[in-house]
Amino acid sequence: MKQLFSLVGAGIVGGLITFGGIFLFQPGQIAHQPAQIDTPAKFVNYSPEKAPALPFDFALAAERATPSVVHITSISNPSKASSGKESPRDRDPFRFFFGDEWPSSPYDQPRSGAGSGVIYSSDGYIVTNNHVVEGATEIEVTLYDNRQFMARIIGTDKKTDLAVIKIDGGNFPTLEMGDSDAAKIGEWVLAVGNPFDYLTSTVTAGIISAKGRNIQLLGGQDAIEAFIQTDAAVNPGNSGGALLDASGKLLGINTAIATQTGVFQGYSFAIPVSLVTRIVDDIIEYGAYQRPYLGVHISDLDNEDAQSLNLNISQGVLIEDVLDGGSAQYAGIQAKDVIVKADRRDIKTVGDLQESVGRARVGETINLTINRKGKEIELPVRLKASENQ
Repeated sequence: MKQLFSLVGAGIVGGLITFGGIFLFQPGQIAHQPAQIDTPAKFVNYSPEKAPALPFDFALAAERATPSVVHITSISNPSKASSGKESPRDRDPFRFFFGDEWPSSPYDQPRSGAGSGVIYSSDGYIVTNNHVVEGATEIEVTLYDNRQFMARIIGTDKKTDLAVIKIDGGNFPTLEMGDSDAAKIGEWVLAVGNPFDYLTSTVTAGIISAKGRNIQLLGGQDAIEAFIQTDAAVNPGNSGGALLDASGKLLGINTAIATQTGVFQGYSFAIPVSLVTRIVDDIIEYGAYQRPYLGVHISDLDNEDAQSLNLNISQGVLIEDVLDGGSAQYAGIQAKDVIVKADRRDIKTVGDLQESVGRARVGETINLTINRKGKEIELPVRLKASENQ
């Protein structure tokens, strides 16, 4: 069965540029050699007191974070009755995460879904996934201490699957922002969600498996996919919850899982906080994300591309086509160029480039390092606004 990358709640989002590439994993070949025993095994006594202490405290990190993670219930009204026929929602592979609380009926019925959110500011702004609140006519937020508030949508961005909602009040607990750029593969992380009213917060642990993942989940010309991949378990209702570093700082917003069954099967994906803060700040200030636009079709550079272009590099983002009137065209970027750095940050994948461009502001200039026919050149690119906001 083909594996599905599922949003942890229901819904989908879009791509900054056109891109391609499928990652294939093949088991390595293992050479079998005869076993050799040089010395007999020695037995030692193990004492917990002698075990090396971890340089962090999961319990303390969870204690700091859980008050800032909320439960979100959304109510939406279908525009048309299903008349007993299968609806697109019924066929939606994401239905596992947003089960309807109402039986099938030929009449319009309100639909209820649940997810998580993270308190972004002490005055009541909350960040969550767009698919948690999309189409909602009523949103209720339950805090860690069981206080309940009605919320309103401030703004959403389908192409990053982020949304900002607001509750009235003040002095709400917030999380300290971490550094998703500095986070390394192999580091410990915590996934915190508030999936159900009666379960309050849940905390799971894992490690960062990869960064800058573009899993082609969101679709669309301007989607931004640069997910942090972890093996921390993320299950129904945790969409919109927090991915934390080992000290309890926010690293990302949990968004999707790789699954064939609708439940966690080993991989989860979070939007990095470096991108979250950029988009959320725009939504709070302007009501929408002010999206910069590079104007290219791209793909990950592979070995075949590198050989055909006589390049001695193995990673980067290949420019397949430059669109008329885009920022790239005005900067002098050409088809078959390979982007290897953005503002001195290494660009290895499409996700890396999407994140770098997505974090910049319209009107700002980013410096792209290009490998063109084996020579590196640096081009300043002044970013224009996307026509597809």
